[in-house]
Amino acid sequence: MKEIIMQEAIENKIFIVRNHKVMLSPHLSELYNIPAKALLQAVKRNMSRFPEDFMFKLTWIETKALRSQIVTLNKDSLIKRGQHIKYQPYAFTEQGVAMLSSVLNSQRAIQVNIAIMRTFVRVKHFLIVNKEIGNRLAELERKYEKHDSEIQSVFEAIRQLIKPLQEKTNKIGFHKE
Repeated sequence: MKEIIMQEAIENKIFIVRNHKVMLSPHLSELYNIPAKALLQAVKRNMSRFPEDFMFKLTWIETKALRSQIVTLNKDSLIKRGQHIKYQPYAFTEQGVAMLSSVLNSQRAIQVNIAIMRTFVRVKHFLIVNKEIGNRLAELERKYEKHDSEIQSVFEAIRQLIKPLQEKTNKIGFHKE
C-alpha cells in the first residue's frame, strides 16, 4: 500500500516540459527528504554528470506555467508564503533522476530512485497503451464513417427506386370515382 501511495505521489510530480517528462528539483528534494539547496549543491559539484538532456533550468515563463499546474500552491516548495516564486527550479529528465542516485548516497535516495524509475516506466507504458487505444479508436471511426456513408447511399438508392414505383403505378381494375 505504501508503494502505491509513493507511486501516486511521484506521478503527480511528473510534468512535461520541452517535450520531456521531468521532475522538478523542489519536488525531488521533498521526496529525498533533503533541502533543495543540498540537492542542487550535490548536482553542481557533479555538473559533468548532468548534460542538458538530463537536467535544465526552467525559464521564468515555464516556471509560471508550471505553477498553474501545481494544485497545492501553499505547500509547494516553489512558492513563498506570499505565493511568489522564489527561484527558477531545475527540471530533471528520467536520465537525470537516474543520475541523481550516483550523486546522492543515502539509503533513502536509493529507495526513492527505485520508486521514481518504476513510476517513469509505468507512466511510459500508460502513454503507449493510451496511444494504441487512440489509434484503434480513430481507425474504427474511419471504418464506420465509411460504412455510414455507404449505408446512407444504399438507403438513398432504395428511396430512388421506390419513389418512381409509387408515382407511376396505376391501379388496375375498376375504379370508383
